[in-house]
Amino acid sequence: MTDFSHRVEQVSISGIREVFEAAGEDAINLGLGQPDFPTPDHAREGAIEAIRSGEADAYTTNKGIESLREAIADRYARDSDIDVDPGDVIATAGGSEALHIALEAHVDPGEEVIFPDPGFVSYDALTHIAGGEPNPVPLREDLTMDPATVEAAITDDTAVFVVNSPANPTGAVQSPEDMREFARIADRHDVLCLSDEVYEHIVFEGEHRSPLAFAETDNVVVVGACSKTYSMTGWRLGWVTGSTRRVERMLRVHQYGQACATAAAQHAAEAALTGPQDPVAEMVDAFERRRDVLLDGFADIGMDCPTPKGAFYAMPEVPEGFVDEVIDRGVVVVPGEAFGEHGRGHARISYAVDVETLKEALGLMDDAYRAIR
Repeated sequence: MTDFSHRVEQVSISGIREVFEAAGEDAINLGLGQPDFPTPDHAREGAIEAIRSGEADAYTTNKGIESLREAIADRYARDSDIDVDPGDVIATAGGSEALHIALEAHVDPGEEVIFPDPGFVSYDALTHIAGGEPNPVPLREDLTMDPATVEAAITDDTAVFVVNSPANPTGAVQSPEDMREFARIADRHDVLCLSDEVYEHIVFEGEHRSPLAFAETDNVVVVGACSKTYSMTGWRLGWVTGSTRRVERMLRVHQYGQACATAAAQHAAEAALTGPQDPVAEMVDAFERRRDVLLDGFADIGMDCPTPKGAFYAMPEVPEGFVDEVIDRGVVVVPGEAFGEHGRGHARISYAVDVETLKEALGLMDDAYRAIR
């Protein structure tokens, strides 16, 4: 009988999905990892115009339309003072595909990939799919990843370590000093630093800096996306950038698995990047207000939570049974162990809902907390 690959048998459906299915249809969903804002009008119009003019009818180049890649490069120059060649950018089907092709291009069977624990669920799964060996590392008390912990975990078999800031599921933001250290570690040990910067513009405190700004070799590859910054999760448009030789290898994976990102989405992304940025600032301000409401609510309940400095997630410590009790009361939260062994004893809460809904959810969480204490 035909069997399945060992790689796919090591991957299961995300624990996040299991939580969604356990909740009722009318539940308050604090588990969704997507903004609750509309895609900016000028981004939508970019796609509509491309469709009407026939520019979305055909394949684009494998890397993506040149004007989009130029817009991505211009954005790095403008926002981060980083020089990116548009020829060294690949437009991908969201940040998820960018992570996938980066790992496929750099990990041989049996090689190790270091990533944060708790961390984004795809890091472990995509490592297995690439034939690699996951090597999750625990976080500091503030839920940032310690460069010293990463360096200590590197072995002769390490191919890649993943940095994610601002982070899913924790909302943590790495300091510029940490990012400089990550670049140094990649250079010193000749391993790839894969920097997942999908949430880079959603920062409330501190400063986002990419390790690409500090690297002295080409051992940093960066993943970005329009998904979170412009509330375009459904458009599936991300990118990956690195040195010419690394992009060329990632392109080999991309061109056979995807060919090119959707043309209409590429035009929408170009419009988002080059048009007014006011919707981004308004969204970030709203998320910060919601974060503060959430933290005040946690304090009233008696729950400890490191202050999230970016993204739109919080990861409080919770007592055993809390997640099930909250779900039974009609609020979806995700158990921390869905993001790794070191997430146990925590829950991930997304505050991508309006303030009134958030306050209602906090009331129900308070009831749940008191019921099990």
